[in-house]
Parts: sequence; C-alpha cells; structure tokens
Amino acid sequence: MEKLAIFCLCVLSLTVISFSATDVHDLLPLYNLPKGLLPQNIKSYTLSTVDSSFTIELSSHPCYVNFNGQSVYYDRIIKGKLGFGKVSEVSGIQAKKFFLWVSVTGIDVDEENGMIEFYVGALSQKLPADEFETIPTCKVKGIQDSFSYLEASI
Repeated sequence: MEKLAIFCLCVLSLTVISFSATDVHDLLPLYNLPKGLLPQNIKSYTLSTVDSSFTIELSSHPCYVNFNGQSVYYDRIIKGKLGFGKVSEVSGIQAKKFFLWVSVTGIDVDEENGMIEFYVGALSQKLPADEFETIPTCKVKGIQDSFSYLEASI
C-alpha cells in the first residue's frame, strides 16, 4: 500500500510541468498562438499536462503594453487554459475600453483573416495578428498615465 501511495504521488507531481522563462514564448507557436501575446518579463510558468491549464508569473509589475493603439495591462499572475489557436478561462489580463479597464476572458486566432480576437465577456475585439509577432516590453504606469491623458484629450 505504501508503494502505491508513493507511485501516485510521483504521477501527480508529473501532471504539472515547470519551465524556464525563456521557453514560454517558444511554447505558444506549438499551440498556433503568436509569441507576442505575452510580455518579455516572464519569471516562470507552469503548464498542466492534464488539462493544459497554465499559470504565468511576471518578474516585474506593473506591466502595460500597447498593441495597435489598444492599451493592455498584465497582472503579476496570469492564468488560463491553452488550446490549439485559443486561450480560454483567462485571468490577469485587462484591456482599456474608453476609460474603463475590462478583463480579457479568452483569446482566439482567426488565421483566415490574420487577426487575433480578444473576448471581454460576451464582447470581442479583433486586432491584426502581425501586432503580436514580436515579444513586447512592459511599460511602467507613468507611461500608461500618459496614454490615458492623450486618449482623454482626443
């Protein structure tokens, strides 16, 4: 019985794989996702071999990125489930819509039209996929406040 318990613990410990920070961007294309969906300051991540759920930890915080005029905020911890050409059950990513920050809940690749579709609840927004070819660098909040000021004054 003791051997069976040890075997079960060993199997369970293999269901979550940890990778180094440099591998996560190389993993995304294997799921038909662009490398630039995530910022460069990844400290670590885990990926479950059971259900493809993941947890990503950023090394610095706050993290703001601008994609094609769309302001995006990455929390220190990002979670979700990887699928081929999509990410579901997303938490830890927000997009600015007008003056509000809204949570991104899913991401889909629209290969036919060369777009990436971001879901915010039942709503969605498409951005050109080529915006996500390069891995973005995080900006600090001070820069984000400047974007907000410019958006408000236009």
